[in-house]
Amino acid sequence: MKKIVLTATLIASVFSFANANPLYTKCIACHGVNGEKVALGKSKIIKDLSKADFIAAMKGYQDGSFGGPMKAVMAPQAKGLSEADIQAIADYIIK
Repeated sequence: MKKIVLTATLIASVFSFANANPLYTKCIACHGVNGEKVALGKSKIIKDLSKADFIAAMKGYQDGSFGGPMKAVMAPQAKGLSEADIQAIADYIIK
């Protein structure tokens, strides 16, 4: 029974990742498929942010003006994203 449950969970995870915005896939492990997790027990739930707050946070990670204890983790994640990439992630996660 445990093997069946584990297999079903893995299959569901693969399909969840497959439907995710490709820019967001590296975020899923910490923030959850839908931005519903408190990443590493310290972040805000990103799906609950406004798009403006999310975009400001990402730009702040890029320029080093935002982040507190999460800055060291998030700065490298945000560095390579363009403004269009950040907007696309915001549109995908924040409804």
